[in-house]
Amino acid sequence: MKKITRYSVAKAGIFFTASVFLPMNGTAAALRNSANSSGISATFGDIDRRNDFFNEFGGNGRTCLSCHRPGEGWSITPQGMRKRFDRSDGTDPAFRPNDGSNSPDADVSTVDARRLAYSALLNKGLIRIGLPIPASAEFTLTEADDPYGFVSKDAANPDLSLFRRPLPAANLKFASSVMWDGRESPPTFSIREGLGNQANSANTQHAQGAELTAAQRQSIVDFELSLFASQISVRDSDVSIPLGKAASPKILAEQRFSLGINPPFLAGRANSAFDNQVFKLFDRWSGRPDRSGSDRRAAIARGQQIFNTRTFVIKGVAGLNDSALFGKPEQLTGTCGTCHNTPNVGNSSSALFMNTGVSDADRRTGDLPLYTLTNKTTGESIQTTDPGRAMVTGLWKDIGCFKVPALRGLAARPPYFHNGSRSEIPDVVDFYETRFGLGLNNRERLDLISFLRAL
Repeated sequence: MKKITRYSVAKAGIFFTASVFLPMNGTAAALRNSANSSGISATFGDIDRRNDFFNEFGGNGRTCLSCHRPGEGWSITPQGMRKRFDRSDGTDPAFRPNDGSNSPDADVSTVDARRLAYSALLNKGLIRIGLPIPASAEFTLTEADDPYGFVSKDAANPDLSLFRRPLPAANLKFASSVMWDGRESPPTFSIREGLGNQANSANTQHAQGAELTAAQRQSIVDFELSLFASQISVRDSDVSIPLGKAASPKILAEQRFSLGINPPFLAGRANSAFDNQVFKLFDRWSGRPDRSGSDRRAAIARGQQIFNTRTFVIKGVAGLNDSALFGKPEQLTGTCGTCHNTPNVGNSSSALFMNTGVSDADRRTGDLPLYTLTNKTTGESIQTTDPGRAMVTGLWKDIGCFKVPALRGLAARPPYFHNGSRSEIPDVVDFYETRFGLGLNNRERLDLISFLRAL
């Protein structure tokens, strides 16, 4: 792949540099850079703005770009949303009451009203998803505490308001399921079919348009599958630290992948295929001494080693501790890679959905609804801010379960978890320390944070 030119781009503040390459097929592929709070991220791919990803097919002005911004990790960030709100007084296509506001009934008649109506989008980058409980579900809704007064237990079969972060539209080559709850990728669907289904649902629901043609779906999916994004430098005080060739999204595009490529549930069995060295991006920096605290390469390498090898006890995780694939262990000893196991990417290489407690009632914040669900057979009740996978399967055991997201390009798309409940990467590390007792001392905590920022 031959580099043919380098130029500057300043279009709507999305990119600021690009290096263009010419692959064997003659399609222009570019490495485009974007600044974020941790340094610089980059996207490698053919960013052809004639693609249907950038075209409007709905009725409210939205395109795929409305919620998947190149400069925001191919998702959206609260900072980006606030800038768009201020530029447009809250009339940018992202701000639509069908799913952008806290309630479809919210008052959006004035700028101040819109600022309040779209607070979840402005503060946490959350889109409101309305989903009904499946008719065959093993549970019913027995109480709804909705701070926005929309969802009621009194309705025959109300749509629950579920506030979720848009997943990135890059690195989808490594996807094992589509959407946080997997609803667009049933077992009979390939990932390509699931992405096509998702593109169509986004147009009919989020963009309030007609169904896409087969050609339009294929165009969007082809574009998304061509995108690879990762961090290429990190900033330490005023020093910028290049992460090197191994961390480049161009190299990420060449990463081998197949579903189940690194299955953790085989760990410990004969002929196990699981490799706990999930990330090998920074092996070359291992043991490198820091120089006056300004060279953070050694810290990143140490953080990678912690991610790969630090063991801790995993218990109480639905989708793992109760899974036959893992032997239904009451508890097991694992690493970060037990869940984030796709080599050099960090999502689950198998279509697994797990509940680490992010949507539990005791972690609820006042800006999210709280739902009480009751088991039809046992009478047991659970409170959750989002039933997750259970809204697809109807299974009691799936309440609160979500997919394991990819970690590459993490620094470009805060906040984190499906509900944006952790503002920054250090908050994510602290969550897992509290949840699982990782046993990190202060230096180890900072090393792991340095590593995650570098992905």
